[in-house]
Amino acid sequence: MIKTKLIRAGVFLAGFGFVAGATLFAFAWFTVSIPDPNAYVNSQSTIIQYSNGSEIGRIGTQNRQILPLAKIPLRLRYAVMAAEDRNFYSNRAFSATGIARALLNNLKSGSLNGEGGSTITQQYAKTAFLTPSRTIQRKIKELVISLKLENALTKDQILENYLNTIYFGRGSYGVQTAAQQYFNRNANQLSISQSAVVASILRSPGYYDPVLSKENAKRLEGRFGYVIQGMLDKKWITEAEAKAAKLPPVAPRTTSGQLSGPKGYIIDAVQKELSKLGFTQDQLLVGGYVIKTTLDQRAQQSAVDAVNKFTPTPAPTNLHTALVAIRPGTGEVIAMYGGKDYVVRQLNDATQSIALAGSTFKPFALIAGLEAGIPLTSMWNGDSPQTFDDLGKPYLVSNYGDEGWGQVDLLTATQHSVNTVFVPLGIKAGMDKVVDAARRAGIPESVAMIATPSVVLGVASPHVIDVANSYATFAAQGVYSKPYMVASVTGPNKGVLYEGKAVTQEVFSKDVMADLTYALKSVVNGGTGGAALALGRPAAGKTGTSQSNASAWFSAYTPQLAASVALFRDSASESLNGIGGLTSVTGGTFPAKIWTAFMKGALKDEPIMSFPAPSNIGGLDPVVMTSGGRQTMKKK
Repeated sequence: MIKTKLIRAGVFLAGFGFVAGATLFAFAWFTVSIPDPNAYVNSQSTIIQYSNGSEIGRIGTQNRQILPLAKIPLRLRYAVMAAEDRNFYSNRAFSATGIARALLNNLKSGSLNGEGGSTITQQYAKTAFLTPSRTIQRKIKELVISLKLENALTKDQILENYLNTIYFGRGSYGVQTAAQQYFNRNANQLSISQSAVVASILRSPGYYDPVLSKENAKRLEGRFGYVIQGMLDKKWITEAEAKAAKLPPVAPRTTSGQLSGPKGYIIDAVQKELSKLGFTQDQLLVGGYVIKTTLDQRAQQSAVDAVNKFTPTPAPTNLHTALVAIRPGTGEVIAMYGGKDYVVRQLNDATQSIALAGSTFKPFALIAGLEAGIPLTSMWNGDSPQTFDDLGKPYLVSNYGDEGWGQVDLLTATQHSVNTVFVPLGIKAGMDKVVDAARRAGIPESVAMIATPSVVLGVASPHVIDVANSYATFAAQGVYSKPYMVASVTGPNKGVLYEGKAVTQEVFSKDVMADLTYALKSVVNGGTGGAALALGRPAAGKTGTSQSNASAWFSAYTPQLAASVALFRDSASESLNGIGGLTSVTGGTFPAKIWTAFMKGALKDEPIMSFPAPSNIGGLDPVVMTSGGRQTMKKK
């Protein structure tokens, strides 16, 4: 009795449903058009590369890499068809029997459950152009789009789009990224067995990915056999190949994500630069661009290795280490370490965080002095402490460890970072000239500097990239270059959309730079930066330790490369003292060791180059600088 009523109800609903369905279908046929496939199917991740073309990471909502059908091996195509639609090349856009079976099951269950014997064309239409909602209207749209696709595209085109569209789990869309996720290789490298696994998993990744559960592994084994048998039945593989096919091991899942670890800071920094160049976020998400950066792969790895090796442990959780390396004369950023893990902390310590500059700013006073004709041979009072005038107020200055140096020449004062010499040097040269030298070198207007005696000792708080670029100006013999990371942008059609280029300006004379470099070489050769002697090639630089050891820097350069390393905490009131077992963490400790280790890797196999000889501005005779500003010649 109940069975009879169900049949009658089914007949009535079928009759009524036919009329309603036909009406909806006719309406949909004239109102639903095929969306632009380029907006989805041909969209793919934007790839970010090192300068040598190796991949750093991707920008995109979907991990996808489009492959033309000719580059998708037949064995993989056959495996997918064996799993999903064995008669794809001979059947129509949708399966009438599959829809009928799904309708009957839906009537029995009383709901639209999404079951349905879908063809590859239907799956492509559903995946590429429709929402996952389970409604009659959406199903009709799926059928209309499927029919129109079949009229508009060849079977090969539909299969190509499908294989680049379908979701395989693990955040991968398309066969190329699926092959990389499950077997750590490209699609054209998959064996028959590996192809069968990829094809098996696409039906329901959460149900068949074997690393998720033992039950999944067992289900995959059955599905794998089904796919292999299907390939054999269709004569796509031989009996010998079918017999030899064994379920291969699948790579473990990675949950780290594209932005995890130090590379996340690079990807984010590149996105920010692209935004300034006019590329929108939407374009980067689906544009399929290739972004070649200025970053050198070996140098970048060397930066990460150096920080990992020489950052002190144990250390407070808020200890930050940053490194930036720039090619002098071009502004190309060749390495950047912005933090341990971008996923954990989205503030780039190399480009966004700030830290008290400390004595890394003393070269700006040295430049101002040299430009005013004050020679490296000039003699100064290096006693400690001393009091100076700061806009009518007393300014007490002490040397590191309160060490007094007596009468000392400017070269030695640079070598040992004597505060009580550099403050009067800045006063003598003109504090406005010191600030101007810093600006010309590369410290941007966004970094506040006030032309008072304290600016010489680095009370300003720049970014690490600012200091690195300033020292790159020194290495380039006075040529400032605007730092950049984006070398080129190539569109999906291989057309070049943007090419980066050096933006330079000569801001200091070569004579001034030669004497500056000569003085900064002494910092490495027997001064506070002696750790850098281990580099084994000429280097010039400056240590920097801020007041109360709130930050520690080592910024230095060779003729080919300039880099700055800084250690600091979240607040300038927090000291580095005691970290790594050291009573006092200075620029000559961990920062100099990191810099040296980085440079060794970055400059490996590069020729050893020398700096220009000093120009000896102001002559070689010592000049005594008195507190009143008078100069008297002292005979040798």
